[in-house]
Amino acid sequence: MKPTILVAQSGGPSPVINASLQGVVDACRDFPERCGRVLAAWHGVEGILQEELLDLAQEAPAELQLLKQTPCAGAIGTCRYKLSAHQEQDFARIIEVICAHKVGYFFYIGGNDSMDTAHKVAQLAKARGVELVVAGVPKTIDNDVGDQQFRLIDHTPGYGSAARYWACHMQNANEENRGMRTSECVSVYQVMGRRSGFLPAAARLGDPQREMPLQIYLPESHHTLASLADNVNAELRRSGRCIAIVSEGFDVGGLGERRDAFGHVEYGASETTVAQVVVNYLNKVGLAARGQATGQVPGVLQRDVSLYASRVDIEEAYEVGRTAVAIALRDGSGWMATILRAPGAAYKAYYDKVPLDAVANSVRTVPAAWLSKDQLDVTDDFVRYAQPLIGDEAPARLYENGLQRFARLRRVFVEKRLPAYVPECLRQS
Repeated sequence: MKPTILVAQSGGPSPVINASLQGVVDACRDFPERCGRVLAAWHGVEGILQEELLDLAQEAPAELQLLKQTPCAGAIGTCRYKLSAHQEQDFARIIEVICAHKVGYFFYIGGNDSMDTAHKVAQLAKARGVELVVAGVPKTIDNDVGDQQFRLIDHTPGYGSAARYWACHMQNANEENRGMRTSECVSVYQVMGRRSGFLPAAARLGDPQREMPLQIYLPESHHTLASLADNVNAELRRSGRCIAIVSEGFDVGGLGERRDAFGHVEYGASETTVAQVVVNYLNKVGLAARGQATGQVPGVLQRDVSLYASRVDIEEAYEVGRTAVAIALRDGSGWMATILRAPGAAYKAYYDKVPLDAVANSVRTVPAAWLSKDQLDVTDDFVRYAQPLIGDEAPARLYENGLQRFARLRRVFVEKRLPAYVPECLRQS
């Protein structure tokens, strides 16, 4: 009997996460002699633990082909469920579900924490003598997976689209700031990224010629609220207006933080925001131009607006999903499919594999060499790195009655074969 395929997603979504899902599904169907039916865990590892598995064979092929242009993780769901070493019952349950449904290949789409989960499952299966091939598919808009030398992965699927969002958004923000300078001379925008500044740095892609009064405050910079105010006022004296991009990880003191299961700050759920602290501080200390500072926090719009998706990003997300299947069939368990950059002036991506344990829980930050001397900007080397990822054109879109047409999955669950189970982290204490 051909082994069952199981695919799941974890962590925050992206505009192209479903392109990777489609890549996995399409590639499995290219090998009918080796791949059985394809199941998808409903809401990631939580779906596996609760044996909530979708039968993708029940979906219309035309709908699955629309996954490429469907953003976020609503198609099969995602989760933020941390599997720690002490959760022996959860790990045992995962293996039990895998054996009950004769799963032979498990593909996990996610970021650094997800690759850690995939690595743990691969190790456990091996230790228990279960024939299971586990492969990772990278995903995160933060681009923080990998190493500082970009040898493990050049960039993560999702980053190019979120970067394109900010590049385009900066063009609009500049017109807004220019028009409203007499009453709103400072525009503060908060960008996702936690400890890694690749996404706020992408604001520079909207102004590669450096014509805007734009300042970028990365978590990697050494600026404080006081130095930010000094720099903003210096720009106000020069230009009469300023656009300040602040990372959500920029240190402004306590935010009344709330955290997810992995211990990461949930900035959107915290009591206040970095942008609001910055705005309040600027207006309190005073501005060197007429008007006041105002702040905007796009939040999850950065990762769920498909209209800004990068065509390059969509295709690469799809191909890395296909590559994960090829690697699993050829090389076995314990690998993550990766995107690397071919040498040369012209941008060209190619696909390879890296060990799961090499990327598990990795955190890559913006290289110091890509920060300007005053740490208010990024260098042209960063622009040359990131610009090809946003592409030159918007992807083709299917519309119905003026609205975007996303995949409409029926979500048919397979019959459960095991007793009900409550994941350890969801139990009442």
